[in-house]
Amino acid sequence: EVQLAESGGGLVPPGGSLRLSCTVSGYILSSDYMSWVRRAPGKGLEWVSAISGSGGNTNYAESVKGRFTISKDNAKNTLYLQMNSLKPEDTAEYYCGLWARGSWLEMSSYTYSGQGTLVTVAS
Repeated sequence: EVQLAESGGGLVPPGGSLRLSCTVSGYILSSDYMSWVRRAPGKGLEWVSAISGSGGNTNYAESVKGRFTISKDNAKNTLYLQMNSLKPEDTAEYYCGLWARGSWLEMSSYTYSGQGTLVTVAS
């Protein structure tokens, strides 16, 4: 059974940084796309970022471009999201996704089976 486990969230002041991690177990990650999405309080899922299997291609939502960096360590079966210059509007539960089918740029192409990690940006 494939399991995704997000971690690294917390409370951070505006302008601060956090690094989220997503550990994958029960599956070898080496060639698969992965993504990050988020759900702000009272809102729907929002695309954040995705990365190709090799890590050579990445995609970011306009709202996080230039501030967030996605990366993956296939040897550790782990996906990361480095978040800098955080804003209150980045407050959300963050989920990682493993590609299942379709375009790697579509949120619906991934399965999100972890519990998420909460990021709160507030002073």
